[in-house]
Amino acid sequence: MTDRDKALRDIEGSLDRPSAARVYDYFLGGTMNYAIDRAFAQKVRAVVPLLPDYMRTSRQFLRRTVRRCVELGVRQFVDVGSGLPTAGNVHEVADEVRPEHDVRVVYVDNEPIALAHSTLLLAESADPLRHKAIAADFLRPAEMWERVAETGVIDLGQPLALVVNAVLHFIRDSDRPEAALDHCRAVLAPGSLIVLSQMTNENPRTEQERDNLAALVAYYDGTTNPAQLRTREEFARFFDGWELLSPGLVYAPAWYPDETTVFADAPSESRVIGGVARKP
Repeated sequence: MTDRDKALRDIEGSLDRPSAARVYDYFLGGTMNYAIDRAFAQKVRAVVPLLPDYMRTSRQFLRRTVRRCVELGVRQFVDVGSGLPTAGNVHEVADEVRPEHDVRVVYVDNEPIALAHSTLLLAESADPLRHKAIAADFLRPAEMWERVAETGVIDLGQPLALVVNAVLHFIRDSDRPEAALDHCRAVLAPGSLIVLSQMTNENPRTEQERDNLAALVAYYDGTTNPAQLRTREEFARFFDGWELLSPGLVYAPAWYPDETTVFADAPSESRVIGGVARKP
């Protein structure tokens, strides 16, 4: 069985519940989603009408941070919880910045369907010598980094950018995400960067918005990815003293916005926080 055939089999066998990755893909205008995901997406959009814009904000933050990391000299990335690849993946952005095409990327996900779609996409559009997709669980970091190393794509002795974008709101405190991040920080070489973002429930404009965000979390309990929103103070601990690059931990649209940035004029309305930090 080829990798492509296996990927297609995994996709067909993973449709019993909505997938956060496929819902994300749907809201971003992708095609890697199914009726069960679209029905769920319409249900949650009725509660939080701006949810598609929040997801666009996360994707735009990813692109801007990858671009900045490359400009700062990073030539290798590990994208954890990469989900279903839509336009503007890490390797695509990196190659836009570096016409030399010398940036290497490993995509990591623990959902079979996300890995299957990644495999299909990379088979069609990527360089197999520089870009790999692997199955691994961020919450089992020792195994994850072993598998990253086994690809032969990443040199763990050199600085890299670890991207955990729009993932941590799908990891509850009871699963101890800070322990996984502690392990990652220990593995990374000095000079490495870490890119983190997630949705926040900080400072809702109204009580109705507060209730709607709580309802959104409750809806996601019925998916493959239960959720937890956090305030900036609760989220800041994930950087654990690493030097935050300017402009710090901010609402994502305030992180070097460009002409396409959603919520650029009112970043706090984006409901997405994020930052980039460097290992000393």
